[in-house]
Amino acid sequence: MTGAPWSTGVGRLPDGALAVAGVDVRDLAAEHGTPAYVLDEADFRMRARAYRTAFEAAFGAVGAGVDVYYAGKALLTVAVARWAREEGLRVDTASSGELAVALRAEVPGAEIGLHGNNKSDAEILRALDAGVGRIIVDSLVEIERVARLAAERGVVAPVMVRVTTGVHAGGHEYIATAHEDQKFGLSVNAADGAESPAMAALLQVLKHPELRLLGIHSHIGSQILDPDGFEAAARVVLRLRADLAERSGELVDEVDLGGGYGIAYLPGDVALDPERVAKDIAQSVAGVCQELGTSLPRFSIEPGRAIVGPAGLTLYTVGTVKPVTVSADDGADFTRTYVSVDGGMSDNIRPALYGAAYHAEVVGRTSAAETVLARVVGKHCESGDIVVHEVRLPADVRAGDLLAVAATGAYGRSMASNYNMLPRPPVVAVAGGASRVLVRRETEDDLLGLDQG
Repeated sequence: MTGAPWSTGVGRLPDGALAVAGVDVRDLAAEHGTPAYVLDEADFRMRARAYRTAFEAAFGAVGAGVDVYYAGKALLTVAVARWAREEGLRVDTASSGELAVALRAEVPGAEIGLHGNNKSDAEILRALDAGVGRIIVDSLVEIERVARLAAERGVVAPVMVRVTTGVHAGGHEYIATAHEDQKFGLSVNAADGAESPAMAALLQVLKHPELRLLGIHSHIGSQILDPDGFEAAARVVLRLRADLAERSGELVDEVDLGGGYGIAYLPGDVALDPERVAKDIAQSVAGVCQELGTSLPRFSIEPGRAIVGPAGLTLYTVGTVKPVTVSADDGADFTRTYVSVDGGMSDNIRPALYGAAYHAEVVGRTSAAETVLARVVGKHCESGDIVVHEVRLPADVRAGDLLAVAATGAYGRSMASNYNMLPRPPVVAVAGGASRVLVRRETEDDLLGLDQG
């Protein structure tokens, strides 16, 4: 077993057990317990470099600069933030907590961005005090708040305006962020000939001496596997930039095209190739700027899942195995084997929340048994507590087996909960035949320590 959806450091040992970066998963389970998030450090670094070098080369070829921001919402720990910066990436944050992690990792404020549709005064002030390089404002009201707080601090706040382009790309409705009926950004479309909210926001920023308008930000969705959406959104944003220059004389210096670059979750899936998408977008934006008669701005992108998703897997121990007779739509009966593991929706909510598909394999041994149709489920008090909806597993899968779910580096830990009072798993990094804990396993004492009784 090698290749997508597993990290590049994953392979089978001669006896059939899985190893990650030279570390036997049986040793990982013995040392760190299960469930555990396992992160292949070299794979993370390789993907970070691949995005940076691909976009720098492609945009440099058309005469434009580019910055790559690691989207911390996918997974952010102090070590992960350091890895990203060491590979030449900046860090994008979406809360005071994420900002705190980036700062603890000694990422310079100037290399950090702060997102959020409902930033508190405290979050904005923290960003101003840290000297963040960009605050992405999300509403007309927020523009006034940032201006007021910057005036209080006696600083000029660097801001970008987040816009919705009407270009919808990616997966589930809940993670599509460029259509009009949602909470993020300001629409570029105007009603009944009125000024668009996006243009109104840009002009409003320019009126404030406490604000410095860096540019325009767009994000069109997640798990995008076709670059056409990025190109269409870039065209809309660049047109807005040109229209603003006509209205105000201000041709903004930066355009951020967001993230959402798709990965492989199942065997046979093909991830979005960073070299291909970088070349396609670069050539497209160069052509658009030539049509508009404007110079190329500096661009930025925000990959998160594309870097950390494939680098991670979640290691579980199998408990109850239960065959269940199911009636198909055609009336015929078949057997589905329910394989319960010692985690579940508390460590990966995406299958329950989005119906997200994942792949799992028995990884502590080899098996010559025929495979059966299985559903991997968790131990929570919910019938929707599904980890993998459908997968073929060996018919002899049994209690005590180690089972790994691939491509869980993004959003597993960052969206984890303590549902049913389960402590959250550790994040364990593997590199060069050794493992180390990045985030320790929570304990029941941690949970009880929050309860003031």
